[in-house]
Amino acid sequence: MLMIVMTTVADEGSGRKLARRIVEEKLAACVQVLPKMTSFYMWKGEVQEDGEHLLLIKSLPEKYTEIEQLLLAEHTYETPEILAIETSYAAAGYLDWMTETLR
Repeated sequence: MLMIVMTTVADEGSGRKLARRIVEEKLAACVQVLPKMTSFYMWKGEVQEDGEHLLLIKSLPEKYTEIEQLLLAEHTYETPEILAIETSYAAAGYLDWMTETLR
């Protein structure tokens, strides 16, 4: 089983910093920082429109708690988006690589 954790950040630099830290600490085998997008959301009763970058954090379910703790401690947002999706299927070779990488 593999898990993808998603979070958004305000700028590419913040995303790169978080991505590097997560991979260096072996909390994820791969983190992708996607190009800037526009997010619309409610915050404190008002509709907000901001540019953000999405991080796709590829990991194993047993690493979730550590990933969440790191994001909560290091994230620049007051209430960061932290969503995890467990996959139903993953290519055997990719899953083997992830398991070996995260030992």
